[in-house]
Amino acid sequence: MNLIVYPSGFADWNGQHYQCALGAGGTADQKQEGDHVTPAGKFLLRRVFFRSDRIERPHTLLPVSALTRRDGWSDDPDDFRYNQQITLPYSGSHELLWRIDAVYDLVAVVGYNDRPVVPGCGSAIFLHIANPDYGATEGCIAFALSDFSRILNEWEETSTLDIRTET
Repeated sequence: MNLIVYPSGFADWNGQHYQCALGAGGTADQKQEGDHVTPAGKFLLRRVFFRSDRIERPHTLLPVSALTRRDGWSDDPDDFRYNQQITLPYSGSHELLWRIDAVYDLVAVVGYNDRPVVPGCGSAIFLHIANPDYGATEGCIAFALSDFSRILNEWEETSTLDIRTET
């Protein structure tokens, strides 16, 4: 089963059609750090993080960890930990995973630019919770919490994320 994401801001999964938010730069085959593009291609989901103080542990076969206030993600192309989870405080440029808003209450790490990591080709590409207005992301794919939870619950070992540049 593939989660197919279209540049129109909709996705198909297991016979259902879902609205989603994408990067402000749309989808593209080439990505650079900070370009707000959602990378096109087929990817695996690596793991899931959640805010245990806000939501219940998700039901999924993917590895799951509760976030802490010290969790971050390096987005500094000059950092040896680029595009990897880091522990705060951290001196390099990074993204906070423990956020005031709810968008990272549930996060799935997309296997993009991670094997191997290429500095500058994009970092912190996640599936996460959409803002109520489905506003553009920095390059991630965002769903309503109920839809995202359903996708994770039904995720199989052979499932892939298929992000397309054409409808």
